Amino acid sequence: MKEHMKLKSGIPVSLTLDETLRQAQGKPPVGTDKRRLLWITALALAAAVVIGFLAKGMVLLIDLITNLAFHGRFSLGYFPPGEHHLGGWVVLVPVVGGAIIGLMALYGSKAIRGHGIPEAMEMILTNESKIKPSITWLKPLSSAISIGTGGPFGAEGPIISTGGALGSMVGQLLRISPNERKVLLAAGATAGMSAIFGSPIAAIFLAIELLLFEFSPRSLVPVAMGCITGAAMHHLLFGSDPMFAMPAIAMPGNHALFAYSLIGLLIGFLSLLITKAVYWIEDGFEKLPVHWMWWPAIGGVAVGVIGYFAPRTLGVGYENITELLSGQATIGLIVGMATLKLLSWGIALGSGTSGGTLAPMMTVGGALGCLLGMVAMDLFPAAGVVLPLAVLVGMASMFTGASRAFLTSVVFALETTGRIEALLPLLGACAASYMVSYFLLPNTIMTEKIARRGVRAPESYEPDPLERMSVGQVMERRVQMVPVHLTAGEVLASATGLPEHLFVVDEAEAFEGMVSLAELRHVPAGTAIGTLTAMPGTVRSQDDLRTAAGELARSEGKRPLAVVEDGTVIGLLTMGAVLKAYGRQQEAHAEDEASILLHRRRLKVLVQGKQLYRKVMRRK
Repeated sequence: MKEHMKLKSGIPVSLTLDETLRQAQGKPPVGTDKRRLLWITALALAAAVVIGFLAKGMVLLIDLITNLAFHGRFSLGYFPPGEHHLGGWVVLVPVVGGAIIGLMALYGSKAIRGHGIPEAMEMILTNESKIKPSITWLKPLSSAISIGTGGPFGAEGPIISTGGALGSMVGQLLRISPNERKVLLAAGATAGMSAIFGSPIAAIFLAIELLLFEFSPRSLVPVAMGCITGAAMHHLLFGSDPMFAMPAIAMPGNHALFAYSLIGLLIGFLSLLITKAVYWIEDGFEKLPVHWMWWPAIGGVAVGVIGYFAPRTLGVGYENITELLSGQATIGLIVGMATLKLLSWGIALGSGTSGGTLAPMMTVGGALGCLLGMVAMDLFPAAGVVLPLAVLVGMASMFTGASRAFLTSVVFALETTGRIEALLPLLGACAASYMVSYFLLPNTIMTEKIARRGVRAPESYEPDPLERMSVGQVMERRVQMVPVHLTAGEVLASATGLPEHLFVVDEAEAFEGMVSLAELRHVPAGTAIGTLTAMPGTVRSQDDLRTAAGELARSEGKRPLAVVEDGTVIGLLTMGAVLKAYGRQQEAHAEDEASILLHRRRLKVLVQGKQLYRKVMRRK
C-alpha cells in the first residue's frame, strides 16, 4: 500500500542513465556528420572530373555524327549542319536518327527519352535517387545521335542527366544513405551543366531550384564543389572565354529598365503558351495508332522538312544565340528562330526523342526578345533599349517562365555572357516572367511530365516547422517512476493521475526501461512489469523536433523518447506531442496568411470608400 501511495504522489524525478541504456542507444544524435560531409564532397569532386571529360567526349561525338550525317566526312571539328549539300535528302537524316533513338529506347532503356531534368527530378522524388547505371552511357550516346542527326536540342540536358546518373551510380555502389545519394546525383548533374557552359553559380542555383529543394550545408557544399570542378574542367577542355560572346553595353536607365521588364512580362505569357503547346503535341503523339518506338522517327520528319526550308534550325545552334546577341542578326534569322526553331523543337520534344531544352528555349526566347526589342525601339526611341540586351532578357525570361528557375536564369545569362551590366534588366524581366508563370501555369515544362504520373515537386523552400522547435519546448516534464518488482495489477490499481508512460527503476533507482499503461491493461494482473519494459530511444532537449520525429518513426511512433540532459532523463516526448506542435505551427501560418488577406481587403474597402466619397462630393 505504501508503494501505491508513492505512485499516486507523481513527483518529478531525474533518472540516471545506466550502462545498458548507453549501449542500447549510443550517443544522442548530433546533427550533420561533418566527416560524412567531407566524404560526400570528395566523391562529388571525383565525379565532377569524370563528368567534365564525359561532357567533352559528348560534344566531340555530336560533332563527329554531325559531320558523318550531313557532310560525309570523318572529323571531330565543328561544321554546322545547316551548311550541308544534301538537298532534299536532308529530310531523311533526322528520320533515321529518330528511328535509332526509338530502337535504343525499346531495347535499352525508356529513360533516355525526354530532356533529362524532369527524369532526374522524378528519380529524386520517388526512387531514392536511384538511376540505372546504363543511363550513364545510353543517354549521352542517344542524345549525340539525336542532335548529330539534326535534332534541335542542346547538349546540356543530356549531360545533366548523364552526370546525375553517374552520381547516383557512385552512391549505389557505396551504399550511402538516400539523402547522400540525392546530393551526389544533384552534384553530378549540375557539374555536367557547369562543364558544358562554364557557369558554376547558375548550376548551383539549378540544383537548389529544380533538384534538391533544400538549402543546407550537407547539400550545398558537395554541389558547390562539384560545380566549381565542372567549371575548371570547362576552362581546361573548352577554354575560358564566355560561352556566348556579346558586345559591351551601357548601364540602362530607368525607362529602359521598365521596357525590359515589360518584355519579360510578355515573354512570360509566351512561355506559358509554349509549355502548353509542347505537352499538347506530346498528347497528340500518344494518340497515334503506332508504337511509341516510331514517334521519334515521325517527329524527325517534321524536323527534316523544317530543316530543309530553314537549315539553321538543325542541331544545337549555339552560333545562332551568339549572332542574336550581337544585335546584327538578319530579320530572316530572327523570325526563323522565333517560329520555325520553336516548331521543330516542340515537335521533336513531344515525340519523346532525346535532347536538352535549355539551348532551344534560349534561342527562341532570344529571338522573341529581339523582335519585342525592335518594337520597343520603334515606339519608344528615347527609352534607350538596345537589341543585344533585349535578346539576353528574352533568353532568360523565357527559361524563367517555362521552368520557374528564377535565380538560375538570371545568373546563367550573366555567367555565359560576362555582362554584369545586364543584372538589373535581367532581374526585372525574369521577375515579371516568373510572376506570370506562378499565377497562370499550374506545372512548368520541368514538372508537367512528372505531375501527370502523380509526382508532386515542392513549390517552396520554407524551413521545416519541426526544425524551428526544440524538444525542450514540447516535451512532457512530468516523469513518473515505478519499482521494477511491481505487477501490472498493482500499478493499475494506483493508475489514477498517472501519466500514460512510466519509467521503471530498480531498488537503486537505476533506469530499467519504459512501460505504458495501455500495455499493462492487456496482460494478466500478476505479470511483473519488469518483463514488459523496453529501452526507449533518446534525444536531447536542445535537439530539433525533426530529429526527434526521425527517432520516433523508427518505432512507428508507438514508444516515446526519453529526453536526456547531462546523462539523466528529464522528460519524455511522444509522437502526439510532435504532431500537436506541428499543427500549432501550421495554424499560426494559416492565421498569418488570413490576416494579410484581411488587411488587403480592408485597404481595398478603404480605397473604394474614399473614391465613392469623392464622387458624391463632386456631384454636390
